[in-house]
Amino acid sequence: MTKKLINILILVPIGVVLIVLCVVNRAPVSMALNPFDTGDKVLSVSAPFFVFILIAFILGIVLGSLATWFSQHKYRKSAKVKKREAAKWRAEADHQKTLPAELPPTRPLDRLPSA
Repeated sequence: MTKKLINILILVPIGVVLIVLCVVNRAPVSMALNPFDTGDKVLSVSAPFFVFILIAFILGIVLGSLATWFSQHKYRKSAKVKKREAAKWRAEADHQKTLPAELPPTRPLDRLPSA
């Protein structure tokens, strides 16, 4: 419930801001991909400005997610190793439960040290 509430409190304002930016920035703009000649029509893209805003937003989310995923690789690997080790120990414990209990050998009375 708390996670849902936090998501609503964060995602709704972000959505409202994005919708407002999309409605306000409908004018077409040209993005030149050639830094040396901005008048070059071959390497330029013309679209409404909100398209570029949404592309930048989506690209930021994807790149941030990938960076987080790659930075957590060592933790996922460690968890996988520990999970495998726990399964091995659990199997060993189950195997030990199925074995008959062996009693330690008793010493005969004649071999006891005298006090």
